[in-house]
Amino acid sequence: MKLTVLFENHAGYRRGLLGYHGFSALVEHNGRKVLVDTGTEGEVLLRNMEALGVSPEEIDALFITHGHYDHTGGIRAFLEARGSGIDVYAHPGIFQRRVALKPELREIGIPFTREELESLGANFHLSPEPLEFLPGFLSSGEIERRHWDRAVGYLVEDGEYIQDPVRDDMALIVDLAEGVAVITGCGHSGIINIAEHAVRLAGKPIKALIGGFHLMGAKQEMLKEAVARLKALRVEKLYAGHCTGIEEYAYLRANSGRAEPLHVGKVFTM
Repeated sequence: MKLTVLFENHAGYRRGLLGYHGFSALVEHNGRKVLVDTGTEGEVLLRNMEALGVSPEEIDALFITHGHYDHTGGIRAFLEARGSGIDVYAHPGIFQRRVALKPELREIGIPFTREELESLGANFHLSPEPLEFLPGFLSSGEIERRHWDRAVGYLVEDGEYIQDPVRDDMALIVDLAEGVAVITGCGHSGIINIAEHAVRLAGKPIKALIGGFHLMGAKQEMLKEAVARLKALRVEKLYAGHCTGIEEYAYLRANSGRAEPLHVGKVFTM
């Protein structure tokens, strides 16, 4: 497996790349290329893709981890640049209307309608169940929450604001034969829940846990539990970025001994 970070909060160390709040990564495995999320802004995504030598036309499928703007904002520009249809795998809840109420009311869901994206070639496959959609590429399906989660925001239903459980939060599991790599978007389901779910589903240990862990602002007790349980699961490597939090990442690195930061342009293989 080869993973290239295309969209991240931090630009990294290569000239010409842009850092911007959001997440997107290209995963190459078994001769297939899957784009995970599309970041916040299509212009930034396409610029970084071009700088890294990635063409929209070479992507075999798009996997959306959940329906927040910072993971779906680039999808329209990506589809327009691609100019042809593509299969999109996600949870049925991604198009729910979502808002944040603080510090002011604002929209935080997908900034496009399903019909608009379908008109540009998106072929949606929406399921809450685990699904191997390409050889070695497995959607986690809806994640069982046995521990704390990191849900945020509100759903708008019949004019009412309802606490959003972010049930559509899923992870991409890549089968590496002797183990799996698990790519999260924000980790709203809770990073411990995600890791345990992936191990139960795949029946294999986690060689790498990659993406946003949504630990920013977490209390030390929560960070301590995350480190302990991930160690107990024998997760070999943590590649943390996006909404993990800078201080929280530092805690993971200091206390797990196996964490590395993500940035635009970071490439690793396993």
